[in-house]
Amino acid sequence: MTQATLYALAGVMLFVMGLRAFLLYAHLLRKILAFNIMGSGIFLLLVGIAGRVPNAAPDPVPHALVLTGIVVSVSFTAFGLVLLRRIYAKTGKTQLTDRMEHTNTE
Repeated sequence: MTQATLYALAGVMLFVMGLRAFLLYAHLLRKILAFNIMGSGIFLLLVGIAGRVPNAAPDPVPHALVLTGIVVSVSFTAFGLVLLRRIYAKTGKTQLTDRMEHTNTE
């Protein structure tokens, strides 16, 4: 097993762990962190599958995608945290509730 394969497998494991946490937890901060773990798994997978030919430079496109993805991930995290603060300030909760709980049945 090569080092690139290990990177790719670790990336898939990180993505699956993040997806599981994203689906199971209702707390919004945990969802944001799970989304970041999923993104880190994708970045590791992209680095792992970058074309590696002996005596040749690796493919720069996946590396450029990872750098761009890191910038987008940081921006998403900041935006998500701002939204979380606004939701907490308005509702006093850090979880979203169903609209069905708040409808008036007359």
